[in-house]
Amino acid sequence: MGSAWKQLPEELTGPARSLAEELRTLKDAAGLSLSELATRTHYSRASWERWLNGKRVITEQALDALIGAVECDGPALRALWQQAVAGPSGAEAGAQDTAAEADADADAPRVAGVQDTAEPVEVLPAGEPEPATAWWRRPAPLLACAAVVALVLVLVGLRATRHDDPSTPVADPGTSSAPVTVPAKPVSSDPTCQAMGCAHKNPKDTGCGKDARTLQSDVIGKVVIYLRYSQKCQAVWAAINEGQPQDYATITSSTGESEQALIHYGYDNYSLMLSAADPAVTFQVCGHQPEGNLCIAPMSDPAGMVASTPIPVGPASPPPGVGGTASPTADATASPSAAPTAVS
Repeated sequence: MGSAWKQLPEELTGPARSLAEELRTLKDAAGLSLSELATRTHYSRASWERWLNGKRVITEQALDALIGAVECDGPALRALWQQAVAGPSGAEAGAQDTAAEADADADAPRVAGVQDTAEPVEVLPAGEPEPATAWWRRPAPLLACAAVVALVLVLVGLRATRHDDPSTPVADPGTSSAPVTVPAKPVSSDPTCQAMGCAHKNPKDTGCGKDARTLQSDVIGKVVIYLRYSQKCQAVWAAINEGQPQDYATITSSTGESEQALIHYGYDNYSLMLSAADPAVTFQVCGHQPEGNLCIAPMSDPAGMVASTPIPVGPASPPPGVGGTASPTADATASPSAAPTAVS
């Protein structure tokens, strides 16, 4: 599926610009719409719109999710990402929002069901350039030279890999035909652990994120915290979104076990899992940031809640309102992210 992409911001330079262009190429080559990309990677259409249009540098976890969802040269793409975040613009873009973007987020609807009623903003007409934002800063001359040299090496590796592999279709730049669709890698539907076997393990690495549901969510300022649950794995974990580095969420059980979702960089993360096989054990998620702390009410028997309430499978989404249990009718395709990997 080809896209009429909006011109990237002029302030986006060097590896960060090349990374955004490469992400666009991979999306088009895979023939995915923005909704399909969000569903496969467990990241929201809004997040992908920001990354593909150069408003933010993609997080490492979202990049890993993309590599797992489409055919691409993963090592070369990660090398390009490292160059992007190493530059002044990439490092600051991954650590904070601009004032303009924060205002836009405040005006945009936060309800997953409302936000997703319209088609994603993936085809944006070219027009006057957007105003420069504070976090896109041009690198110093010496840094720029080093970044350009490294970028050339990475791009040569990307293109050489595509042409050297006869199984990878490459679109002819001289033709106007649609890119060849690259089939996504097959993904196993069976998790690798269950109950106590999942305790203190990563929900993505074990496959538990594939049937994850948001059972509870609440807001501290602009930060959203979640209690996530996998029915197949009988496990729960905490997630945090729209935060800043050093913000974190914890999940604690009545047996004394706990795990933490700390934002190291970017704006989201999720914790390792706790076993939820015993319906008598209660769990509580708490969020912590400079503006204050907040705990969601303790809950138990997540399996019983899922059995009695039509809560859809899907990535974590901003809650329909401040506080409370996540809406059972929330759109399962809407998802901000989660780190240290792609599951939220």
